[in-house]
Amino acid sequence: MKPSVLPKHSPTPQPAGGWRRMLGEARTRILLWYLLLMVISSVASVLAVRQILLARVEERVEQSLYQEVEEFRQLRNGRNPETGQPFGDDIEAIFDVFLSRNVPEDNEYLLAIVDGKFYKASSLALPVALRPDSTLMQQWESLMMPKQDGEATFSGTVLYLAEPIEAAGQVRGVFVVTHLVSRDRAEVTESVLIIAQVSLVVLAIASALAWFAAGKVLAPLRLLSQTARSITESNLTERIPLDGSAGDIAELTRTFNDMLDRIEATFNSQRQLLNDVGHELRTPITIIRGHLELMGTTPQEQQETLDIVIDELDRMSRFIDELMLLAKAERPDFLFPEPIDLTAFTEELYAKITALGDRRWQLEAVGDGQIVGDRQRLTEAIVNLAQNATQHTRAGDTIALGSSRHRNQVRLWVRDTGEGIELTDQSRIFQRFVRGKSRYTRSDGSGLGLAIVQAIVQAHGGTIQLASQPDQGATFTLVLPLKPLPETYL
Repeated sequence: MKPSVLPKHSPTPQPAGGWRRMLGEARTRILLWYLLLMVISSVASVLAVRQILLARVEERVEQSLYQEVEEFRQLRNGRNPETGQPFGDDIEAIFDVFLSRNVPEDNEYLLAIVDGKFYKASSLALPVALRPDSTLMQQWESLMMPKQDGEATFSGTVLYLAEPIEAAGQVRGVFVVTHLVSRDRAEVTESVLIIAQVSLVVLAIASALAWFAAGKVLAPLRLLSQTARSITESNLTERIPLDGSAGDIAELTRTFNDMLDRIEATFNSQRQLLNDVGHELRTPITIIRGHLELMGTTPQEQQETLDIVIDELDRMSRFIDELMLLAKAERPDFLFPEPIDLTAFTEELYAKITALGDRRWQLEAVGDGQIVGDRQRLTEAIVNLAQNATQHTRAGDTIALGSSRHRNQVRLWVRDTGEGIELTDQSRIFQRFVRGKSRYTRSDGSGLGLAIVQAIVQAHGGTIQLASQPDQGATFTLVLPLKPLPETYL
């Protein structure tokens, strides 16, 4: 005997498939697009901030260089605070007073050169690039004209502004303001790195919140998918709860629920139709079977049975034709509209219905002008109404036909003075297989006549109105919209 124990470990799905499925989800795609946009905007923002900060550093350094040189010029044109006399050609005194009173900014150095030699500096701890034996110092010692420039050195990028000083008609000294801008740039880079780190943390937090928010926003879509999977032919009652009244998701939810309502109504209608058709066809089939089983052997008995069978088959044929007509009513080619002269059409209808029975027929009103509609379908609707009126009236009762055209509507009505319709029946009389009760005649119809009339009117975009009271007759009115004539008929 083979063991019936199931394996302990069932095969697990491949990780690649799971990843592909996760990447295909709307929630994941939204998050990836969000991350892409956030990364691009963050990188662009960090780079822009860095460029702005570097530009401001350059601008601040340049302003500081000019300010120091301007202050030096003002001091040289002034008086020596120790003697109260003008400085004159005493270059050393000018440098001594200026360097002793001015405090340079961070990474800024003030240098004094006298008679081609380094004389003094604002700081004892000079960078290698600014020491007396450096290449830059040798250039400044021989400088004869003002110069502003920058140079890359081992100590970093140096921006400087050199101002030669003349005394007794010759250059006696050089005042140099320098700034190690590399250190300021390093501070900017450090600040930008801090901003980038903070942006990375914010991006991670924002991504988590975006994942959660996307899940909340897309929850109705997941519920829609679950509801769609749970719907079967026997279970059409599931609906998605509506969360809010505005927005695309709410509109999608309403549309999906409306679609489910229509599907459920269609299934219920089809189920009811099958039940009704089965019930309606069962009776003639039973009659045919019973008579064929009991058919006699004489020619007369066989002819009687044959007449009954043919009559029942004709009734079944009419029933099927009416069902097919109702089915075609939902197709776009159900109608073939054309211009109809309302006056001639009304008179034509009256001539046709007067042959339906021995009644007092009246042409109550005749409208004028042209309308657009399917002549054959409208004729069928009026004839059905007139035939229905003959079944609920007796000889001597009045059946009237009328038409009118007013503003944007056309009205065609059939009125009788028969037994009328009970109020409880008026709400269901247009349903399929519902037969009206008549005290005067036995109805052999299929119960589809008024349903066909309603389908024809609705296909024309109109409505059918019923006004009736017991023992006071009934009036059926077709209300059709007045449509413009097609261009092919103009």
